[in-house]
Amino acid sequence: MKKNEPISSIMTREVVTLTLKDTLYSAEKRMKKNHIRHMPVVDKDKLIGLISLSDLQRISFIDAYSKEGTEDTPVYNMLGIRDMMIKNPLTASPDTTILEVSKLLASKEFHSLPVVEDDKLVGIITTTDLLHYFIELC
Repeated sequence: MKKNEPISSIMTREVVTLTLKDTLYSAEKRMKKNHIRHMPVVDKDKLIGLISLSDLQRISFIDAYSKEGTEDTPVYNMLGIRDMMIKNPLTASPDTTILEVSKLLASKEFHSLPVVEDDKLVGIITTTDLLHYFIELC
């Protein structure tokens, strides 16, 4: 492993995002459609929060792989993105090393970090990205 390799070499650059105008239902639907578990919440390109599929599952008690819609989930109708998102999430910069991010995710028990440069969301790094990287090394 190159100890100083930046996460920019493995992060996901095409990030699926949410805004405060989105609903919890649309967030869940997009996560399932795109096979992702974490979505940054943005105001234009500025990161303001982060929401995960597990956050949604905790409040709605839904099966993550259910084919049925959750439009009628009462909790989804009572709460919004602002209520569920992690506000001001911990972030990384594109030049943060893979080793640093790996240690941080392991110690904090997070599964993703938005990647921000000059106050603009430029990517996301997830445990899945890191696992793919480490598999390639083997």
